[in-house]
Amino acid sequence: MRHRKAGSKLGRNTSHRRALLRNLVTSLILEERVETTLPKARAVRPQVEKMITLGKRGDVNARRLAAGYLMTREAVDKLFDTIAPRMGERNGGYLRIIRGGFRKGDGGEIAFVELLGSEAVIDEKRKKRAEVRAKRAEETRKAMEESQKQTGETPAATEGGETKE
Repeated sequence: MRHRKAGSKLGRNTSHRRALLRNLVTSLILEERVETTLPKARAVRPQVEKMITLGKRGDVNARRLAAGYLMTREAVDKLFDTIAPRMGERNGGYLRIIRGGFRKGDGGEIAFVELLGSEAVIDEKRKKRAEVRAKRAEETRKAMEESQKQTGETPAATEGGETKE
């Protein structure tokens, strides 16, 4: 009987579940926002809260405990250098879980998990992606125009699906 046993098994054995949660916590600390299913989001919340609490302690022992759980050194550094100071005097409640509808393939409920105060970082990443996308589209457009000039076609002729012969 599982009376008074906290935490969901998530349909996995112990080692798989532990690895899944460690990877999710590491990704959340590095990216500051991840998309996952709602049960996984609820399961990862206590782990992230513990890591941020370790980050707020800031001593060597806390850093070693966090390094033993997180998967990369970059995640440990970001936790202690940027995320923990940003949380400041807040006592818990470091995450926001936002429901995002249902997945098309299997109908699993999607949730976005994000750290509080990460809106500026997420907006900055979104702007960078938009700039890169616009730059790539411009380069593609120029390459298309160049190739059309070399072959002697006009842009109107290629848009209609007809080629000039």
